[in-house]
Amino acid sequence: MTTSPRPRQLAPEPHGRTPWPAGFDAAVDGFERYLSLERSRSQHTVRAYVGDISALLEFAAGRHDVRVLEDIDLATLRLWLGEQQATGKAPSTLARHAAAVRTFMGWAVREELIATDPSLRLRSPKNAKRLPHVLQTAQVGRLLDMDHPERGSHQLAVPAPSESDGARKPVAPEPGAATTTDPPQPTARQRAVAERDHAILELLYATGIRVGELTGLDIDDIDHDRLTLRVLGKGNKERTVPFGQPAHQALSNWLSRGRPQLVLDRSGPALFLGERGARLGQRQVRAMVERALAGLGDTAARGPHALRHTAATHLLDGGADLRTVQELLGHSSLATTQLYTHVSVDRLRTSYQQAHPRA
Repeated sequence: MTTSPRPRQLAPEPHGRTPWPAGFDAAVDGFERYLSLERSRSQHTVRAYVGDISALLEFAAGRHDVRVLEDIDLATLRLWLGEQQATGKAPSTLARHAAAVRTFMGWAVREELIATDPSLRLRSPKNAKRLPHVLQTAQVGRLLDMDHPERGSHQLAVPAPSESDGARKPVAPEPGAATTTDPPQPTARQRAVAERDHAILELLYATGIRVGELTGLDIDDIDHDRLTLRVLGKGNKERTVPFGQPAHQALSNWLSRGRPQLVLDRSGPALFLGERGARLGQRQVRAMVERALAGLGDTAARGPHALRHTAATHLLDGGADLRTVQELLGHSSLATTQLYTHVSVDRLRTSYQQAHPRA
């Protein structure tokens, strides 16, 4: 696994401060291996946590002349977080810094690099849980109809060439000559991309899976008979997620009509492919979903995460219990699901009217 390069030594300051101790370097390398091999954290998390700890150690060595891990105390940790806050870091970033420190210090105690954990009494700013906007059921219907390759076809429109592209000016037809107003027909590859994008939107809403889980799917992860997906989630935890007939039809259309137009010898078993035949990336999916949601015109919901949240909320509104939604979303803690999936006011009102004797 490769991570972004990090400094191995502190540049000596003008007054000749000693560079980064070798023991810090070994500790960061060991922590990185622990995160990736033992904890199976994602590459993004490993990169973020290693960067946070590198910044902490640079601060401790460069500003406080700390030479061994044992000398990093609670005061040092608080000073470092305070400096991060003073630079205008968001509460969510500060909360991640604190989480990285707690994980690192806990690991260092277990590895006997330090005797006591100074982060046990470290408090971090509360990270406000700002939930994404949720689509109404009618909006979801419009989104999927608008994006449908046959019913919507807005993504299949072929732009007319402009003069800036070197196109010649159109010549006026002769009097009485036949004219045509038919729009240019989409190519087979454009239709394939439309089939793919529709299948992605259907699947994201049907299952509530994360965008990283979606792009990691292979063809054999789909059970067409049981209408389920085999999903590899965070921490390499595998789970089975069901989906409905509309998503199944969209997937079948993509596999039978769209994917063959994009597949190459190097494509491998990837379920969703980019236009060059490689496995589709998360950035491409995010951009497509952003465009599709923006096309609705009457919602602030943006990105695949909004569809995940919408799916969970609609499940709760339909009567699914919280633990079922927890399992579908792949949350390790029910508390995460409670924060992630709010219950709509309409459902609360309905439950109140049905249950309270004085409603």
